[in-house]
Amino acid sequence: MTTHENTRSRRSDILAHHRSSQRAAISTPQQLPARRPSGHGYETPAALAATESAITPEEQIDAAHAILTSALRADLLTRILEQTPTFFERVIVDLLVAMGYGGSHENAAMRLGKSGDGGIDGIVDEDRLGLDRIYIQAKRYAKHVPVGRPEIQGFVGSLVGLGATKGVFVTTSTFSAPAIEFVRGLQQRVILIDGARLSELMVEFGVGVRSSRIVEVKRLDEDFFSEDN
Repeated sequence: MTTHENTRSRRSDILAHHRSSQRAAISTPQQLPARRPSGHGYETPAALAATESAITPEEQIDAAHAILTSALRADLLTRILEQTPTFFERVIVDLLVAMGYGGSHENAAMRLGKSGDGGIDGIVDEDRLGLDRIYIQAKRYAKHVPVGRPEIQGFVGSLVGLGATKGVFVTTSTFSAPAIEFVRGLQQRVILIDGARLSELMVEFGVGVRSSRIVEVKRLDEDFFSEDN
């Protein structure tokens, strides 16, 4: 089975589990009275389900969106791990530019991966004027291989040697507890971005993803029905 087939299979399993949970929370039309009288005629089975369930239709939409987003984030990390280190650097460039760092995309791309320092993978401007710089370290690790304290210490040592005060360490995996604890006591400002946070930011800023469907929910306009207007 190919990687794409594995991805589709995993997403199908997640959605199937969600549908099963929804069926357990909401009675099916066959279990409900076909119709019952209301103040304005009869209520349909769908209306009865929404009324008798503790989950509102809006909450069902939110839950489905959360499940789809979770599957998308997992797919992003899987696809990144399949690519080359150069591609991973481009992902970071695209994300930083989308977040407002690095000035133009061309300037950010020229700086990233051009530092020449063993503990630094790249440098980006913090703002468009280049008043301050952020130093980047990127590790494309598998999920089961966390970034440990020694890697963070090496990165911080490079920052100290360059007289830098700000750094971002990005990985597709996770950070060990000692690594996280080490960063908390630093004088330098070092931000750790693990795989979960990386995929979250990519979705939020539209890097490597695109909109597939937009659902518009409309409600009554109470002002329209007000006699004062």
